[in-house]
Amino acid sequence: MSALQVLPYCGAPPDPGELLSRFNLDPVLMVILAALAVAHLINTNTVRLRAAAACGWAIAAVALLSPLCALSVSLFSARVGQHMLLVLVAAPLLALALRPTGSRSGWALWVYGIAFFVALWTWHMPAPYDATFRSTALYWAMHVTLFGSAVLLWRELLHHALRRTVDALVVGMLTCVQMGLIGAVLALSTHPLFYPHLLTTAAWGLSPLQDQQLGGTLMWVPGVLLFLGVAIRSLRRLWHTLEGMGQHDTARLS
Repeated sequence: MSALQVLPYCGAPPDPGELLSRFNLDPVLMVILAALAVAHLINTNTVRLRAAAACGWAIAAVALLSPLCALSVSLFSARVGQHMLLVLVAAPLLALALRPTGSRSGWALWVYGIAFFVALWTWHMPAPYDATFRSTALYWAMHVTLFGSAVLLWRELLHHALRRTVDALVVGMLTCVQMGLIGAVLALSTHPLFYPHLLTTAAWGLSPLQDQQLGGTLMWVPGVLLFLGVAIRSLRRLWHTLEGMGQHDTARLS
């Protein structure tokens, strides 16, 4: 319990009865989120993309400022849920509203795919994960690297040039596989791996192992489905382009 008493950021594990009052009212974080949202909206030039950016920043604020922050002290599954909101919901919405990089090569897809892989696996391994409960700097390093690499990866996956479709499919599928793998490892584990939650899950009707398995499932299933959806989107774009080219050639011949 002593490790939890020195938790620097989200506070002590909440009781179920007090959870709804445990909002994160960190003024520095709120100012940073508001400034980023305003800057993003100013640099977005269509109503559709502004709506995507606004929704993305609103969801990021929910993940970081709502009682989910406090609940993540008690439950590994809540921390994973917080991460999934950021990387699978907020990040693609924000990426949709970002300008493409315009890169002529596929390096950005691979660099950001590797960065996301490293961040995801690093921060969901027991030692680094446990360390975030003892250090505010590491807590924010976790969120910034996970969220930042996810936004950059989604930007490349959503805005890649047609000639980079193969790269996007490969990187998207590898991301899908590695995310599913770590989720499966956690979901199918036979013993709890995360020390900070050994004494905090009972109040929520879960054993530490059940909590961990739930968190692994939250990472496993949604991540696989969403990245598969993006792969299908890339294939459809390519197909429609090839179909249009074929129709154009047919019209010229006729």
